[in-house]
Amino acid sequence: MKKLAIFIVIFLTYNSFTISMENKPYHHLPDGTFRNPEGSPERNKNFNWSFKKFRQEKKYLDMTVPSDHVVEKSNVIKEFNILKNDDYIGWIGHATFLIKLGETTIITDPVFSKNAGPLIFGPKRFTEPALNLDELPEINLFLLTHNHYDHQDMSTIRKFPYKQAKVMLPLKLGKYFKRYKDVNEMDWYDEITVNNDLKVTFLPAVHWSKRSLTDTNKTLWGNFLINYKGKKILFACDTGVGNIYKDLGEKYGPIDLTILNIGAYNFYPMAPYKDKSTYHTNPEEALSIARNLKSKKVLGMHWGTFVLSLEPIMEPRQRFKDNAQNYGYKSDEALIFKIGEFQSLKKLLNYN
Repeated sequence: MKKLAIFIVIFLTYNSFTISMENKPYHHLPDGTFRNPEGSPERNKNFNWSFKKFRQEKKYLDMTVPSDHVVEKSNVIKEFNILKNDDYIGWIGHATFLIKLGETTIITDPVFSKNAGPLIFGPKRFTEPALNLDELPEINLFLLTHNHYDHQDMSTIRKFPYKQAKVMLPLKLGKYFKRYKDVNEMDWYDEITVNNDLKVTFLPAVHWSKRSLTDTNKTLWGNFLINYKGKKILFACDTGVGNIYKDLGEKYGPIDLTILNIGAYNFYPMAPYKDKSTYHTNPEEALSIARNLKSKKVLGMHWGTFVLSLEPIMEPRQRFKDNAQNYGYKSDEALIFKIGEFQSLKKLLNYN
């Protein structure tokens, strides 16, 4: 009888575990980690990362920052003040944007530190943030796409002046926001209504997560779709190409403006191929994703701030603009901002 009871317990436990996993989405793995959507590319096994090699190759990069890459601080403040009562979008640097939609001001992946890494380590900025933390307007919504150091900056999170802001972030990242009042962990396809005019949906991206030697893919990553008065803005997590974007285009398109990473794609000679990264699109791949999303306009980000890879620092914007027409975009539909540039969203997206 005792053996029979043990067998029944084991059988029921196994059965309930199997049923539980069958009911879980594809991107949830049994060990509690996450994976990319079905049909996503896998990292090439011949990629041999070497910090020593990276530092050697980095020395050959021309670090001259052209004058047309950054708006002078006095002009940033001037333009910001002109638009402060309007809907706008402004590039602070890397993946950090200010987006004002009615009464809601959004910040994305805020990084204001001098380096992207723990303490004093990691890549150093070669361009400063367009605004300092203490110069920010009141922020109502804080969007975080994933936990990499160039997106989840703990120094900024600790010093952020608006901890009453609603925070939206991927599963299992809420523990980093204990001092914040309204923290919302989201799984893919979760939706949160902010107000009558504004809804945010968390969508899949082709990427990964890691902050230490032991936490690979233990937290989720993803894109944010912002729906404001029927206009749609997709703010991308770092992402590579994947079949998921055609699916998202069918379900959520057309998108009015997609903000996509166009830098950090060349790791050759450590990677087997030049200008090709599994988890960061090059400029042409970013344009292809925008096309799959049926995006009317696309804005390049994730470049011109940190050296995270080995392409020339100004190459992303040139390739992005040069190849736009090949993907069906006119010059005013494939957008490149200067760091510190603010534009009226009403004019950009054509709404009242």
